[in-house]
Amino acid sequence: MTAPIPALRKLFIKTYGCQMNVYDSERMAEALGASGYVTTERPEEADMILLNTCHIREKAAEKVYSELGRLKPLKAANPDLKIGIAGCVAQAEGAEIMRRAPVVDLVVGPQTYHRLPAMEAAVRRGERPVDTEFPEEDKFDHLPLGPRGGPRARRAPAAFLTVQEGCDKFCAFCVVPYTRGTEVSRPAERLLAEARDLVERGVREITLLGQNVNAYHGAGPGGDWSLARLIRALAAIDGLVRIRYTTSHPNDMSEDLIAAHGDEPKLMPYLHLPVQSGSDRILKAMNRKHTAEHYLRLIERLRTARPDLLLSGDFIVGFPGETDDDFEATMDLVRAVGYGQAYSFKYSARPGTPAAERPGVAPEVMDDRLQRLQALLAEQQRTRQEAMVGREVGVLFEKPGRMEGQMVGKSDHLHAVHVSDPRAQIGSEMRVRITQSGPNSLGGDLL
Repeated sequence: MTAPIPALRKLFIKTYGCQMNVYDSERMAEALGASGYVTTERPEEADMILLNTCHIREKAAEKVYSELGRLKPLKAANPDLKIGIAGCVAQAEGAEIMRRAPVVDLVVGPQTYHRLPAMEAAVRRGERPVDTEFPEEDKFDHLPLGPRGGPRARRAPAAFLTVQEGCDKFCAFCVVPYTRGTEVSRPAERLLAEARDLVERGVREITLLGQNVNAYHGAGPGGDWSLARLIRALAAIDGLVRIRYTTSHPNDMSEDLIAAHGDEPKLMPYLHLPVQSGSDRILKAMNRKHTAEHYLRLIERLRTARPDLLLSGDFIVGFPGETDDDFEATMDLVRAVGYGQAYSFKYSARPGTPAAERPGVAPEVMDDRLQRLQALLAEQQRTRQEAMVGREVGVLFEKPGRMEGQMVGKSDHLHAVHVSDPRAQIGSEMRVRITQSGPNSLGGDLL
C-alpha cells in the first residue's frame, strides 16, 4: 500500500523594494518548496505569508506594521496561518517587530533566509524564531539551484541573478551596510551553474544584481574574476541572448568593464549609474568619494565605447546642507549627461546613518527642487523615447499586453515595447521597427 501524498501548503510572498529583493523572494520560495510549499498569488488562500521588506525608503517599518494590520483578519479567520517578516526591516528591527506585532510568527534577515525551512518547522512546533545574524556560512551554498519539475520549473524569459551583496562604501545616507553587511562576491563557477540552470528553464535574459555590482570580485579559475570577466563567461552560454547589470557605483567602473560595453554584443546598451548629486560639496558630505567631473568624464568614456548607451541614474534632493547653488549644480549635471530615465527622491533620514543627525532642508524647498528636477528628467526621457521612432531595435517579448492580440517586451535599451502580431511569442527575441512613442512605452511593427 503506497503512502498518501501529503497536501501541498501555499505560500504568498509580498516583495518590497529593489530587484535584489525580487531575487531573494524567488529563492525563499524555492527553499520552502522543500517543505511542501507552492506559491500562490492570493494571500487569503495562503498557509504562510512572507513580507520581504526594504529599509531604503522613508517610514519603511511603519509600512510593515500597516500591512500587518491588514493581515490580521486573515489570521483571525485562519489561526493556522503563519506570517513572517523577511528582508532589511527584519534585519534592522527583528526583536522590536516581535514585541510590537504578536501576529508575526518568524523574523528572518536577508543573510539567513536559507534557514527558512528549519524556522518554518520551529513555528509549527509553537516557537517564534528570530534569525538576523550575519552568519559565517554563505547562504547561497545552502539554497537549491531550482526545481527541475513542477509548476515553478519554467521561468519567465528574463530573470535576476544576485552576484554580489552588501556594501563597503558607507554613503552617509544609506542603511545598506548595516542591513546587508559588507561586500561579498559569489564564486564565479556557482554563478555560471545557476545561470545555465536558468537558461535550461527558459530564461533568455539575465540581469546581474548587487548593491555595488560592478565591485564584483568573485573567486574563479585563475584567481578573482571581475564583473567584466563574469559577463564574458556568461555570454558564452548557449541560449542566453541578453545580459544586464545593476546597480553600480562610479568608483568601481573599471576599464575592462567599459571595454565590455563596446565589444560584448550580449551586454545590452543600458546602464544604471547613480550619481546622487551634481555638487562636489554635497558629494563629499554624502561620502561618495567621487566628484561631478569624475562622473562626467566616466560617462564620456562609456559613450565612446558604446555610443548608443542609454543612461539611468539616481538623485537625492534636499540632502542636509544642500543650497540653491548645490541644487543648480545637480541640474547642470543632468543637462550635461542627458538621461534616458532616472529615479529622484527627497532626502529622508535613515536611523543609524551619519546624515540622520544633520539639520535638514525645509520640506517646501525639497518639494520645489524635486518637482523641477523631475520635470527636467521627464523631458529628457520623453526626448530619448521619441528619438527611437523610426529605428530598428531588438525586443525580448515577456507577456501579453493590455489590448487583444498585443505582446509586450523590453528593447535593448530597456524600453517597454508593444506590438500586435501573432509572430511575437513569449520568450522570442525579434527585430522591431518603432512607429510610436507613448508616455511610458513604445509601439512598433515586427520586421
